[in-house]
Amino acid sequence: MDIAVIGAGASGMMAALQAAWNGAPVTLLERNEQVGRKLLVTGSGRCNITNRAAAAEKYACADPGWMRTLLDCFGVDDLLAMLAEIGVPVHCTDDGWYYPLSNSAHTVVEAFASAMQRAGVTLITGAKVTSLRPGKAGFHVRISRPDGDQTLSFTQVIVSAGGAAYPSLGSRGELFPALEKLGHTVLPSRPALAPLLVNLGSLRALQGVRLDAGVTLWDGSRRLGSTVGNLIFTEWGLNGPAVMDLSHLVSAHGGPGLELSLNLLARVQAEYDRLLSAKRSSDLPLKVFLGAFFPPKVSAHYLRMVRLPDHLPLRDLGGGDLKRLTALLTDTRLPVKGTREFEYCQVSAGGVPVTEVDPRTLQSLRVEGLFLTGETLDVVGPCGGYNLQYAFSSGALAGRAAAKV
Repeated sequence: MDIAVIGAGASGMMAALQAAWNGAPVTLLERNEQVGRKLLVTGSGRCNITNRAAAAEKYACADPGWMRTLLDCFGVDDLLAMLAEIGVPVHCTDDGWYYPLSNSAHTVVEAFASAMQRAGVTLITGAKVTSLRPGKAGFHVRISRPDGDQTLSFTQVIVSAGGAAYPSLGSRGELFPALEKLGHTVLPSRPALAPLLVNLGSLRALQGVRLDAGVTLWDGSRRLGSTVGNLIFTEWGLNGPAVMDLSHLVSAHGGPGLELSLNLLARVQAEYDRLLSAKRSSDLPLKVFLGAFFPPKVSAHYLRMVRLPDHLPLRDLGGGDLKRLTALLTDTRLPVKGTREFEYCQVSAGGVPVTEVDPRTLQSLRVEGLFLTGETLDVVGPCGGYNLQYAFSSGALAGRAAAKV
């Protein structure tokens, strides 16, 4: 079975390699001049491959059961074993994030490229796919290259062309119209894992500060989602995993009623309560007390917000003032204006709903011989390797299945 894989990102390279390992002739089409360009920037260049906690409930898609089946068929252990096979040993951080032992995304891309070459995958770079049409015994794929256009024919096609995130790296969602013509539903692309545009008000003074916090997204009185993680105050709003993990909800709902609640005590509440109880009657200054938990800039700013002097001893702090301070630390409200653009997103939401694809094979339920992987489908996981795990899993299952049809 002649198989075309469109897109040499994480899921595309995995699909091509698995199909070739299972005996199929494979042609990998990539519009860039090199493979794995988006993979090179993941994990700030370190390549956060997967996460020990990867499970169906961590992902946003149309059917959690679909994701459960996919991960049961190819999960974290399967990925780690496969990476070891191509020469990518890994290490795991205390919080469960897996990285290559080299801490370099380049080595991961090089390992895939080498493995594909050894497996006999035909790689055509600089090839922009301009059309995908069904034929009598498969598909016709039209590609445009600097040296001219040509039409290639394949029995099976795996679409791993990505969504709309990082358009400068070649992923623009340009094949979605072709999938629509083939009979698939295509949901509009929207930012996910993106920084948030937030009206910081007086918290603009905290630009550059990085800390851990709990973050809850509200639409009026309706809670849309919550996370706990690292965030960064910026000139245009907030960045970091804690807010990026909620960005797909922001782009899905929009509107003027969206609001973030910051809980700066989310990870230190127990220690905060213990120290407060131990020192409540002491001459420990407020500045020193808060400095046990936050950077000096944060402590000073929050004391200004509640109009308390930083040198005030804890024993002289009134009960009402303490209540106001603690309430602000656990629930600072900020209006949300939206997300940053696709150029600043790690992944995009939208695309084909997962309910139109078999989770065991990634084969389309509407077009025989067509397989869809990665960001072609409407799946979003949180920061921490979840999206790469999904990309690799979907590519592996598609490649194996396409070779065996």
